[in-house]
Amino acid sequence: MLRRATAAAAVLAGVLAPAAHADGGQDGGICEGTALTITVCASDAGAAPGAAGGTAMPAGTSGGSSKPSCTYTRLDPQPPAENMFWKGHDRSEEGAVYGVNCPEQQGARTVWIADGQAPDAAPVIDPEAVARRAVASMRLDGPRVAGPRAAGTYVVGMPMWMWAAPSPATFGPVSATATAGGVMVTATARVTSVRWSMGDGAVVTCHGPGTPYVKSREVTTSPDCGHLYERPSYEEPGGRYRGTATSTWTIAWTAPALGDGGRFTETRPTPFTAEIHEVQVVN
Repeated sequence: MLRRATAAAAVLAGVLAPAAHADGGQDGGICEGTALTITVCASDAGAAPGAAGGTAMPAGTSGGSSKPSCTYTRLDPQPPAENMFWKGHDRSEEGAVYGVNCPEQQGARTVWIADGQAPDAAPVIDPEAVARRAVASMRLDGPRVAGPRAAGTYVVGMPMWMWAAPSPATFGPVSATATAGGVMVTATARVTSVRWSMGDGAVVTCHGPGTPYVKSREVTTSPDCGHLYERPSYEEPGGRYRGTATSTWTIAWTAPALGDGGRFTETRPTPFTAEIHEVQVVN
């Protein structure tokens, strides 16, 4: 059952993928928005949850509506204590985690409900899925590699300095807001590390854009992001090592109305090449 609820949440994230427009409705779908603010319409009929033991009961309708209602299913077994589905609650409290499915929204989320309590008026859209919709409106690029330079020539055994030119689109921070069911979710993204795959089998992780090299540094090691090639690139395709600099964007999101928040990551790669020569010593 837990696996099913997790899959349903993944489906919901897909439902909230970028869309050009949605026609006339207030029952799921994107009803309005701009590049940085997306409003997703949602509704919850609201009623008592299903009983314990994994049974499911439909929520009642409000105002005599004949629309399909949401179904609350107690997860059996319950998620592990450290799982984010508990929303800050724990097993010592009298309540449980339920999966919520609303047919018109083609997706599901999980909520914690106290024993004997009806579902609250919170929207049945997973706030993290809404945060991911906000992130979809952001421009999050891979690192703009400045060193090694594509036209540069480097030497075996000499320290190489790697760095990227930072900008809001390549390192952040970038923020965007999305609204679903009347609940606002704000997401802020920033790069927390860059993983350099050097093309010779080495991988270097740097926690920042790196320090630009200047001639006055002479033959020294980068203070925060460097590598040393031990063999020339003559035998590589095109005579160059082919590497990738991959930035990890960490997104922190908050949904104040739900008292909820969390983090997730996304990655963006940028390819680069490095031509490495061997110094010829003449006796």
